[in-house]
Amino acid sequence: MEKNKIYTMKFAKIYPLLVQKAERKNRTRQEVDTIIFWLTGYDEKGLAEQLEQDADYETFFNNAPCINPNCSLIKGKICGIAVESIEDPLVQKARYLDKLIDELARGKSMEKILRKA
Repeated sequence: MEKNKIYTMKFAKIYPLLVQKAERKNRTRQEVDTIIFWLTGYDEKGLAEQLEQDADYETFFNNAPCINPNCSLIKGKICGIAVESIEDPLVQKARYLDKLIDELARGKSMEKILRKA
């Protein structure tokens, strides 16, 4: 089976795009980082290391300290595909991140984005 191109995309190239998307809607880099920390378990140091090492998405998610168990609560469509129906675990995690940043850019509260009870 051929790997999805998401596997080899450089996270360091995608990260500024995620930040730009948020900032265009008057949200902040700190909010983007908070979402990444929530989803992956990285902290500031861990995120900085992944960016410095120019990690691809596969490495970024495989090295994540702890994928948030509440990520299964993320529902909805990204690029016309329901994130909860994506079978490839890595692609699903990447799409979860996309979905959360979309919600941020659309003005959702951090409490809702981070699936607080």
